[in-house]
Amino acid sequence: MIDFHTHTLLSDGALLPSELVNRAASVGYKALALTDHADASNMEILLEQIKRFCATLDSKNDLPVVPGIELTHIRPELIAEMTREARRLGAKVVVCHGETMVEPVPTGTNMAAIKAGVEVLSHPGLVTEEECRLAAKNSVLFEITSRKGHCLANGHVAAMAKNYGVGLIINTDAHEPDELITEEEALKVALGAGLTEADFEEVKENARKLLEKVLR
Repeated sequence: MIDFHTHTLLSDGALLPSELVNRAASVGYKALALTDHADASNMEILLEQIKRFCATLDSKNDLPVVPGIELTHIRPELIAEMTREARRLGAKVVVCHGETMVEPVPTGTNMAAIKAGVEVLSHPGLVTEEECRLAAKNSVLFEITSRKGHCLANGHVAAMAKNYGVGLIINTDAHEPDELITEEEALKVALGAGLTEADFEEVKENARKLLEKVLR
């Protein structure tokens, strides 16, 4: 399992980064990104903390850990600027909190994130044809999530992404240790979203390619 969407107690997760990494390794993770919630109030401090933690890891022995961020509930007109700033501050992967069905995310967030070229649009909800076409063009990955509530639109996201050629990725959005999943559980999430086993292989390849890109 390669997971590009996890949270620690640096935002609203339950675990220190070190414990999250150890827990992930114990269930067979191959890599993960730390993507705590951020807006203009905390992004600089948060990325400094995450980078400091990542610098303590032994690249030869430890699970690869990518410093990232999840831009969360930001006004759409600020997302492009915040994406650029996150990368300047050292985020290797920028996730944007999409227009999930279970939170009052500002309308226009999905499109703004896609235009900004974030790596992953998390739990994007009832994505539209226009959003899908641009995401395919901009190589923005749509997330299929194992997280309760956010997963309600997985079937719609999967069907639209396949129809319009948008890359998919499976993430956990884990806040608690029991929300981390094995690769076998990720397959069940994919099948539950209407994907095939062949599709799941493509999803894993998308994650592998993104990991290769951000670790360069």
